[in-house]
Amino acid sequence: MRTTFFAGSFDPFTLGHKDIADRVLAMFDRLVIGIGYNEYKAGRRSLPERIAAIKRIYEGDSRVSVVTYTGLTANAAAEAGACCLVRGVRDTRDFEYEKAIAEVNRRLFGIETLLLFADPSLSYVSSSMVSELEHHGYDVSQFLPGK
Repeated sequence: MRTTFFAGSFDPFTLGHKDIADRVLAMFDRLVIGIGYNEYKAGRRSLPERIAAIKRIYEGDSRVSVVTYTGLTANAAAEAGACCLVRGVRDTRDFEYEKAIAEVNRRLFGIETLLLFADPSLSYVSSSMVSELEHHGYDVSQFLPGK
């Protein structure tokens, strides 16, 4: 069974994240969505809220599991039995950043990274942007998956 690991803060889990996750599910048997936790970086949503939101989206799909982790993503992926990491790329800045991390993960941990380019209609969506709009009282539902 081929498992992949999709890591992020997912604060919140956006339509862009869902698009990447859904495309991964078309290629792999199992997807582990890993919510990275950094005690020094407070998110707008608690870990339980983020976990519940993602589980609601994939309710009934036994191919998807949600975990939280601290430390290095490559270690969490190995613990999950993943053959590779999956990352979404929106633009050249994302690409350069992800390329460098992918090389480190491959050299140090022996795990490959699959980069999926964002759907052009969603490439402007980021968790940071959604959180900022939400913080200022705007309705952000158009950027978030239903369910």
